[in-house]
This record gives sequence, structure tokens and C-alpha cells, in this order.
Amino acid sequence: MQRPLDGITVVALEQVIAGPFATRQLAELGARVIKIERPGGGDAARGYDRTVKGLSSHFVWTNRSKESLSLDAKHPEAKQILCRLIERADVFVQNLAPGAADRLGLGAAELRAKQPRLVWCGISGYGPSGPYAEKKAYDLLVQCEAGLLSVTGTPEAASKAGIPVADIAAGMYAFSAILAALLRRERTGEGATLDITMFEALGEWMGFPSYFTAYGGAPPPRCGAYHATIVPYGPFPTGDGGTVFLSVQNEREFARFCDRVLGDGSLKDDARFSSGPARLQYRDALHAEIARAFAKMGLQEVIDRLEAADIANARLNTMREFWRHPQLAARGRWARVGSPGGELDALKPPFNLDGLEPRMDPIPAVGEHTRAVLGELGYTAAEIDRLAADGAV
Repeated sequence: MQRPLDGITVVALEQVIAGPFATRQLAELGARVIKIERPGGGDAARGYDRTVKGLSSHFVWTNRSKESLSLDAKHPEAKQILCRLIERADVFVQNLAPGAADRLGLGAAELRAKQPRLVWCGISGYGPSGPYAEKKAYDLLVQCEAGLLSVTGTPEAASKAGIPVADIAAGMYAFSAILAALLRRERTGEGATLDITMFEALGEWMGFPSYFTAYGGAPPPRCGAYHATIVPYGPFPTGDGGTVFLSVQNEREFARFCDRVLGDGSLKDDARFSSGPARLQYRDALHAEIARAFAKMGLQEVIDRLEAADIANARLNTMREFWRHPQLAARGRWARVGSPGGELDALKPPFNLDGLEPRMDPIPAVGEHTRAVLGELGYTAAEIDRLAADGAV
């Protein structure tokens, strides 16, 4: 099978989530991704936990289908190895600490002066310029700076997102920008310098509350699992101790909700609930009416009524229930991948490009491909042994 990025080589001096998440997707589209890791411990994410057959859940998630080259980037002989490797590459990705790539001689200006066709992608917290250029950045901290915590949580307490959204956002924009750069290179012959930041990527995702606040004068309130401005939208208890989430988006849906789910058509004519802004103003009163009706029904009856009325709804699944979700099984979304701990279940990436079977190769051990990659660069077995003895690889 021919994949879209077959023949593309990516060298990744990456760590933790943002860089690895971007390059894993490049690998799944066919690119050869050579991941540079510290000798011994490797990527710091390898040590985050030991829950996946002795491996880190973070690392398993973001690093399948790659080759691992162990290399001490600060060793005197490392730059020569990296330069020889990058000379053969189409894409170089790094998400090191601020300024680290330049100090290693791997900055965009230096590498692209030698290789104009190279797509150079740097992922950082805040970018190489501005007052925050040297500021360290981790996911939670960027969530704070982007204002995410100010609109997430309950009225009493702010809360972070349960997944590393700043890292994921940066990884996704790096991935899409690299694809755009490769497409442009096909047309012009020129490479690109990509400057992707966690702060700006997450900032784009903060569009609704940003506009709401800038032009409305006040931020959307923290409402826990309820929507800040749409009512009813969120969780509601049922009479058997269950919880159903539902969303009513317009007046037609609200009329059906009152008639066919709550069984009280008079509510749709109540002035307090006659429009979206009115329902927001009288949120507590409407929630009380819903709770009163749902208290007489079990979870499945409520869901059946919502489905019959064509009202969007969901159960509050646990992570175990998500892992076993019938929709994933029905659509064939699972694959088996190898790893140092044995075979693992893995969700296929959601590209869903017709004719594409994404690459789902093993998760590498630290330095698993070091000798093979250095051999391709012309190093002899004796030279590789010497580099290993010196701690370079």
C-alpha cells in the first residue's frame, strides 16, 4: 500500500507530548520518523508511569511507528551525527527548551542555509520572540496563561482540562503546518521554517470565550459540566441514580423536549423559557423542572425518550466504558501494535482517508534502531562501539 508520506524522512529531536504527537501522525501517513533520545532513559515521557505492561501510557500513546536513535545531543560528536542525519531528511522537528536548538547548531537559519528544501519545525511554549521567549512552558501552565482555567470548573474552583490540551493543540498545528509546507515544497521547491507555539495554538481554541469576553464585557461563567450560555445543556440526574447529559440547541428542539420528554407542553410557552437568553436567565428554574420530571424515570427511559424526540444526549462513560465502547468496535477502530512490553491494543488514528491503512508499527525501545541508523550513515560496527563506550549513543 502506498501512503501519502511514503519516502518522506523526519528527524525528531523531541520529548514528552507536543513534538511526539505531531510526528506520530506523520509516521502513520507513511513518513519514516527517526526519534532522537537520550542514551539510557530516553524521552522523559518514558518515565511518567508504568501502567501499560511496564511502559508509560503517555509514551505508548505518542510514539508508535518510529525508530529510536539514542544520542547525547551535547556530546562533541553528536552534531556531526545529527547533521549527517538531517542532510538526508525532509523534515526536522524539535521541541527542546527555549534556545536549545540554536545552541546545538540546529537552528532554522543554520540548517536551512545548508538545505533550502528542509522543512524545519520548532515547537515551543511561547515562541522565540517576545517577553515570554525564554519562559519554560508545561501544559497546565500554558492552560493558565491562555485563560482556559478561568472558564473551566465550577463557580467555586477553577479546573484544568483532564488531558494535555495545550500539547495536543500544538502537536496538531505542527502536524498540519508540516503537511502544508511539504505540499508547498512540491510546488515551489522551497522548504519552510515553522514556529509553532503551545500558547498560540491553545489561544486559537479559546476563541468562543475570548470573543464573548472581549465584546460582551464579562467572561462566560464557570458552570461545571453545564454549558455557560446554552440551557439546557449538561448533566441531569434520573430517578434510578443515573445521570444523562443532554443538549437542546434551538426553539424547535425545546418544544419537542417539553412535549415528548418532560411530558409538559406548557413549559415551552412559559415566558421564563421562551428563548435561549430567557432560559439562561432562569437556568435554575428550568433545571428544577427537568429534575422533577426525570425523578420519575430511570436512565434508560429518559434516553429512549430523548432519542425518540431527536434530542442529543449521552451517558457519562468511565474510561473503561470508553475503551469498550460499542461504536469503536463496530467501526473496526482497534489495531494491535508491538512494544517492548508485548502486543497492545491501540486506536487507529482518525484520518479515515479512503484507501489508506495507517501505519501501526511497534513502539520502540530506547535506542532500538541506533546501530541500524548509524550504519546507514556509514559508521562501522567498531565506530559505533566506540561511540557507545564514550556515551555518545
